[in-house]
Amino acid sequence: MTAVDLSAPGTPSAPSPRGRTYWLLADCWNIVRRGLTHYRRQPINIAWQLGFPILSVLLYGYVFGSAMQVPGGGDYRDFLMPGMFTMTMAFGFINTATLVVHDSTKGVIDRFRSMPMAASAVVAGRGVTDLLVACAELAIMMLTALAMGWRPDAGLGFLAAFGLLLWLRFALIWIGVWLGLLVPNPEAAGGLFAVAYPLTMISSIFVAPQLMPDWLGWIAAWNPISSTAAATRELFGTPVAGGDTWIEQNALPMAVVWPVLLTLVFLPLAVRRFQKLSR
Repeated sequence: MTAVDLSAPGTPSAPSPRGRTYWLLADCWNIVRRGLTHYRRQPINIAWQLGFPILSVLLYGYVFGSAMQVPGGGDYRDFLMPGMFTMTMAFGFINTATLVVHDSTKGVIDRFRSMPMAASAVVAGRGVTDLLVACAELAIMMLTALAMGWRPDAGLGFLAAFGLLLWLRFALIWIGVWLGLLVPNPEAAGGLFAVAYPLTMISSIFVAPQLMPDWLGWIAAWNPISSTAAATRELFGTPVAGGDTWIEQNALPMAVVWPVLLTLVFLPLAVRRFQKLSR
């Protein structure tokens, strides 16, 4: 067997680290561009995602709002709005899972895997796309809230709250990607609503945990969604209704920590699951 002279003209060589980074970013951008084109051609998908949160705002804010109480006082609609923003971000993982399983069942992901592109670029591209869509969803939800009379504190607190909401969405994207690669068809992905709905209801989105039975309030307080909802209420300057437990007293740092933990668990799982798919 003769050795191959890698220095000889015309001999293929491994790409440099800079070259690998360039192609990773290029592959990721192509996936993002594909996803945004999909939304541009079918904007009804965003309208469908926002339909339930907007209806919930109208239902809870106007129909039940006068009967709801906020511990410590304050207008219930002001208390509700940050929770609805949080719920919109939480429900987003269902759409992520649905789009991923649709690509998987239609053979799109198999086609990606047969191409000379980084496996992580497909997963990362899906995440960046959904994060950009989440920005649009939040903007629409906040405009709806402003039309209803919601008036948050302006300034750095507003920007920080917006960032925390996107931070939660970023972490839940990887759960959606992982689940989308696990479930067999889009119909099964739609069934994830049965998981997301109680997850959001047993939280501080609609009602303060201290108004629930003790055991249920403890579960709601330790729900990662509750930390984001409580932290954004504080940053927006709306009624907080914080409890006496450690997790409620430290909602702001936990709103940063919870998404970090979720990302550390589910991002590697999503990439590994993508790599193990059969060709």
